[in-house]
Amino acid sequence: MTLNAGRKASAGSNQTRSNKPSTASNSSNITPEDESERLSADLALFLSNPSLQSALADGSLDLASYSSTINSELATLERECIALHRQAAPDIRILRDEMDVCDSILAGLQEMLLGFQADLSGLSGDIRQLQEQSRSLAIKVDNRREAEEGLRLFLERVVVPPNLAEVICRGDVDELFLECVKDLEEKYAYVHLTDRDIDDAACPDPGFTASAGVPPAWTVAGKEMEEHLAKLRLRAISRTRTYFLDIMKELRRPKTHIRMIQTHALLKYGYLVDFLLVASPTIHGEIRDVYVESMSKTLHTLFRTYHKQLLTLDLRLATRVDLIAVEEAALRDAFSTKVNMRKRGDAFVLGDRAKVLDGAISAESGLDAAAAVVLIPPINAHVASMNGEKYPYEMIFRSIMSHLIDAATNEYVFARQFFKEYGQNDCFHAIFGKTLSLVLEQLENYLFNCHDAIAILLMIKLTHSYKRTVKARRIDKVLEPFLDRVTNLLWPRLKMVMDAHLRSIRSANAKKCGGGDIHPHLISRRYAEFTCSILLILNRGRKAGSNMDAGNDKLPADKIMPRSSSHGSSATSAPSHRGSAGDMLMNDLDVMLEEMNLLLKRLADEHSSNKKRVVFMINNLDQIITIFKERRVAGKELNRFSEILVHQRELFVEEELLQTFSKMIAFVQQTEAHMSGISVPRGARGVAAPADVVNPEVVESLVREFASNWKSGIEQINRNVLSYFSNFRNGMEILKQVLTQLLLYYTRFQDVIRKVWRGKPPSFCKDLVSTSVILAEIKKHALSI
Repeated sequence: MTLNAGRKASAGSNQTRSNKPSTASNSSNITPEDESERLSADLALFLSNPSLQSALADGSLDLASYSSTINSELATLERECIALHRQAAPDIRILRDEMDVCDSILAGLQEMLLGFQADLSGLSGDIRQLQEQSRSLAIKVDNRREAEEGLRLFLERVVVPPNLAEVICRGDVDELFLECVKDLEEKYAYVHLTDRDIDDAACPDPGFTASAGVPPAWTVAGKEMEEHLAKLRLRAISRTRTYFLDIMKELRRPKTHIRMIQTHALLKYGYLVDFLLVASPTIHGEIRDVYVESMSKTLHTLFRTYHKQLLTLDLRLATRVDLIAVEEAALRDAFSTKVNMRKRGDAFVLGDRAKVLDGAISAESGLDAAAAVVLIPPINAHVASMNGEKYPYEMIFRSIMSHLIDAATNEYVFARQFFKEYGQNDCFHAIFGKTLSLVLEQLENYLFNCHDAIAILLMIKLTHSYKRTVKARRIDKVLEPFLDRVTNLLWPRLKMVMDAHLRSIRSANAKKCGGGDIHPHLISRRYAEFTCSILLILNRGRKAGSNMDAGNDKLPADKIMPRSSSHGSSATSAPSHRGSAGDMLMNDLDVMLEEMNLLLKRLADEHSSNKKRVVFMINNLDQIITIFKERRVAGKELNRFSEILVHQRELFVEEELLQTFSKMIAFVQQTEAHMSGISVPRGARGVAAPADVVNPEVVESLVREFASNWKSGIEQINRNVLSYFSNFRNGMEILKQVLTQLLLYYTRFQDVIRKVWRGKPPSFCKDLVSTSVILAEIKKHALSI
């Protein structure tokens, strides 16, 4: 192991030496320092072998023998190597030949590559030249493209395409014509740009980029196209004028759907109106004047014809003689002495007439306006005429005003959209002036012969609702003055009609009105129906607890008067609106209430007996109160009549009892009055001086008379009450009140007897009728009824 290791180390060292000298022979001369370093390296390599290192350490290695062994091994290896070289010599020769061939081939390739290199060096120069030429051409192309784009934009803004000229000159006025006019106007505006427009923010070509910084008006093409564009513009103006004038003619034709024409033939081409305003203000003014004249005549004709048709459907409910206190002769037919029931109160009963306010009141309460209109649509005159229908005038008024406000809204919006007029001198007043004057004239003519206060008040309510409508539609600036004039026509007429009713009540008497019957009079029914109708209209749509606007002479009809629900003759919580039209109406109702009360007293005075007067008053008051309750109207009128009715019932009770039990009642009243002035000594017992207070014989006769006649008296009272009072409930209340008062009188009669004979009742006391028996009889009559 040691020997082999030493051999390997020596072989490695020799190999190193053999390599290094060969290397040194090929290099420069080796210095002693290099030789010393190489020797040190060999020694280090030799000593790096562990086996040699251990052999040297223990002294078992013989360097001489080891060196000879190494030399012999090297010689053996050399011989083996030479033998191997000899064996491989033919292969090495063949390999040498192949290498020579490869060297010749590689030499040819080297020459070829050198030629290629020379050629490529020439091509790189050509490529660099081509690159420079390409960059130059690219710059030229970009410049030409920019010039082409600018020229294209300039030509597009200046040159008129053949199809554009063809459409403007010969094409129909439609959407394509509209677009061509827009293009033409843009070209015309562009051609007329000058250097003053270069800094304008609205300039279509800031800096005149398309025309290379030159104003289009200064270019040759611009100057050349100015004349052509002006001619084509005049042609567009002429064709636009002809189109609009033809449309205006269609507006004047009968049965024309104006809204459809405005939408599809005018508003659709609204730009053409703006074009005329810029291109030819004179033509624009002509178109505007023709439209105003056409629409003014058309609307005037439509509303005049519509009103004329509706007047044939007018159900005139009230005439000059239809007053609350009307003469009885006016209610009779010409060939009969009987009262015509159809003339008794249609003009005073509200009935279904309040439905005309359904749409208006629901709109004020917050519902959709379109849904409100659906409730009661305007009258279709042709259909209504074919069906033979008749309507009160407030329905006619509502139909006219609904159409008028819808048409005004449409025209107001259309005029602003079409003519772009937003100032004080817009064309609305010119269009609607005649129509509004016509409606006012028609209303004034009708009111001249109108005596229907209910219709007038309903129209006032409608007018107020229309004020809300026009305000919601934002057209109150143009229509509110008209509605104020309508209100100013209605209120004075209502005042005249109310005054006529008041005069009729003041001047009425039994001779004219026929007051010989004790049953309810026609006047009281008319008054109750009329007052209820007025109050129902005033309170319709009024929100509870709403505040009133004091001092407004155009007080809303639904806020004219809050009715007090307190029991009393005057309202305690109603706010004041003194000086207003509503206050005027309420004052008339207050005066009418007092005048009606006086009239009933005058009619009652025509009866011969006091009892009949009271019965007449009770029947009429009960009729008035019953109507108020049926109509669900509460207020000071109802409270006032209720107070009077209570007083009259008390009078009737006394009158009825005096007719049958007059002696007993007189005795009780006189005796109680006399006894109230006598002071009884304290501690007194027995009879309290009956001869000084009452006559025992008289008392005895009264006791026996009552015991024998009280049942027949009650039956007589029952018959009288049933015959006097036509209202069953009223009769029942009065019968109960009479019998109750009878029982109270008899109880007081018994109390007088007990007070006079305190200690020892007289013998006739056994004939006194027990109050329980009388009460049972009263209940018996009540149950039988």
